[in-house]
Amino acid sequence: MSRQRFQQLARYPTFPKPYQELRGMKVWLADDIERWIKEYRQPRPTEDDTPA
Repeated sequence: MSRQRFQQLARYPTFPKPYQELRGMKVWLADDIERWIKEYRQPRPTEDDTPA
């Protein structure tokens, strides 16, 4: 994922708050990000979803 895309996602109101801010950099916990992905990411289409 690009830095720009991550910054876009971080602006969502539901995105977890940073764990810490260091000299202009924000740090997130991987567990917080993984939890957010599981809750908010759209499911990807599967082979069963494609029209025949």
